[in-house]
Amino acid sequence: MAGIRGVALLMALSVAGCVGAPEPPAPPPEPEVAAFPRVERERPGQPPAKPVYRVGNPYRIAGRWYYPRVDYDYDVEGRASWYGKNFHGKLTANGERFDQNDVTAAHQTLPLPSIVRVTNLENGRSLIVRVNDRGPFVADRVLDVSKRAAKLLSFQDQGTTRVRIELLEKESRAAAAELGGRG
Repeated sequence: MAGIRGVALLMALSVAGCVGAPEPPAPPPEPEVAAFPRVERERPGQPPAKPVYRVGNPYRIAGRWYYPRVDYDYDVEGRASWYGKNFHGKLTANGERFDQNDVTAAHQTLPLPSIVRVTNLENGRSLIVRVNDRGPFVADRVLDVSKRAAKLLSFQDQGTTRVRIELLEKESRAAAAELGGRG
């Protein structure tokens, strides 16, 4: 009989120990990982996009000259804004169709495409973004991101934010090679 009582007592103690034990904290949510858009996305009723690798020649917008070039040490802080529905479906500077729901950006001088890490300096959020367009052409801005990228970086409602832009060499070279460029 003592053996049965011992087993029953042991079971009661283990159940009692579980009742009062706090549950472990829930793990933090997984960060949202944004996939790069497929390069040759087609849209019904529109001619197919034909993206190309391009560095580009110097060009002038509103009296200001811009000098595109390859710069794998590119690491700049400045102001970013975002663009969306007014450009949605239109061709970007490298021939892709702009999709405001993809994670892309416009830059004045980086090769197209380039892959950059964009960090929102006001909240610390960071995102890898594919640069496939030219802009912004506003005096105090260094980058224009898609609506989706602005949302992921948590500045869509503000419109602009301070950012750090770091060119990712390995990823940029791979993106260039995908389109036949030497990067």
